[in-house]
Amino acid sequence: MTAELRRTPLYDEHVAAGGRLVPFAGWEMPVQYEGVAAEHAAVRERAGMFDVSHMGQIGTRGPDAAAFLQHVVSNDVDKLAPGGAQYSCLCADDGGIVDDLFSYELEGWIADYLTVSNAANHETDLARFRELAVGFDVEVVDLAPDFAMLAVQGPEARAAVAGLASSDLPPRMRTATLAVAGAEALVCGTGYTGEDGVEIMVAPEDAPALWRALLASGVTPCGLGARDTLRLEVCFHLHGNDMGPDRNPIEAGLGWCCKEETGFAGSEAVAAARAEGTAERLAAFVITDRGIPREGNPILDGEDRVGTVTSGTFSPSLGIGIGMGYVRSDLAEPGTAVAIDVRGRRREAEIRSKPLYAGN
Repeated sequence: MTAELRRTPLYDEHVAAGGRLVPFAGWEMPVQYEGVAAEHAAVRERAGMFDVSHMGQIGTRGPDAAAFLQHVVSNDVDKLAPGGAQYSCLCADDGGIVDDLFSYELEGWIADYLTVSNAANHETDLARFRELAVGFDVEVVDLAPDFAMLAVQGPEARAAVAGLASSDLPPRMRTATLAVAGAEALVCGTGYTGEDGVEIMVAPEDAPALWRALLASGVTPCGLGARDTLRLEVCFHLHGNDMGPDRNPIEAGLGWCCKEETGFAGSEAVAAARAEGTAERLAAFVITDRGIPREGNPILDGEDRVGTVTSGTFSPSLGIGIGMGYVRSDLAEPGTAVAIDVRGRRREAEIRSKPLYAGN
């Protein structure tokens, strides 16, 4: 029997806006409204908004909250300031990436720390947090039912939100608690598009009015399709594609957010991978002739298969096929010529530096 798809508090708004709904990570989510290219352009040129209420939230509170989170996530939590935001990995003991996370220090508002998980991994992340909580004077709380979440992104995104806000928006990688469209909100200077903007967490019952207020302010509704093309242009990872429990942060190019000296769970395995190197590395590439790469396409060096595409698409901003994939480490340097087998046709490609799109 197929499990019933969950719906976010904004489901009726998506239907009203003409969204095409598809299954995603157990949820019924809009993949597009007007079209991927138009929504992509809206974010790059103006402002677009995404319903990301399917994401999960984990609260951590108690006397040992900071020490506990330091043990759980790969980055250095001691470097977080009150109201700050930090990206990190949640690792298994063998160094595999259970998930990638954003954590926010909230100074006791709802919790001492709030960590946002990917939708498909929320229950796994919550179980990992609780497993690692043994021995710490800390409470781990599932806060996902308490929040809806909208991402407003693009060069005009902050202005659109500021027009509805009771006070100044936080800068990048900071948070603030304020009213937006009359609702109490946690506003975070983070996002998944490579553009400026904010992510807004509100009570589920407040989400529809906030959505409608942003719509009235000229913000374009955007779906999963544009979210994927936007994040891939700037080489942001997608868990389950570009990383997962079978990959460690070093080969995934996420060593920058791993501070092994903190002793986080899995740090010894990550340190070993950093010291010894890895057989493969995640690299970004562009197709230098015609063709659009897709997940699972073989990456070739001559006639030899040397890797696999993990994410691929047509880049609306660059006008070419782009992607990321794991390749033999000696081939992962920018400028290296490779080829992609796209449905049995060889397409010439080149490894490039990240991000592939750097803005105007």
